[in-house]
Amino acid sequence: MREIYINNEDMEWEEAKGYPTGTKIKVFRGNDEPETFLLKIQNDFQLGAHSHTATEQHIVLEGEYISNDKTFRKGSYRLIPAGITHGPFTSEHGAIILVIRDPQ
Repeated sequence: MREIYINNEDMEWEEAKGYPTGTKIKVFRGNDEPETFLLKIQNDFQLGAHSHTATEQHIVLEGEYISNDKTFRKGSYRLIPAGITHGPFTSEHGAIILVIRDPQ
């Protein structure tokens, strides 16, 4: 593994493939697992329940989202084990989430 240095302020938001229209992403590492990225979800965001083959971690940096009847606000940390169905996801006012996916 090599050291990586990225200032996300120097990056542009891109369309996030596989997410609802308007969702933006800044990828720090990987398009395969492991992955680290910022996800910017828009107002009135909705995404159905799903699972991953990797463990997924969320840190909410701005805003909030609701999933599995829980509200995850700025500063929240969430660990979702591989294979566990999570969601649906909604956000009334949007959020920015640091997402880390690590393979089993």
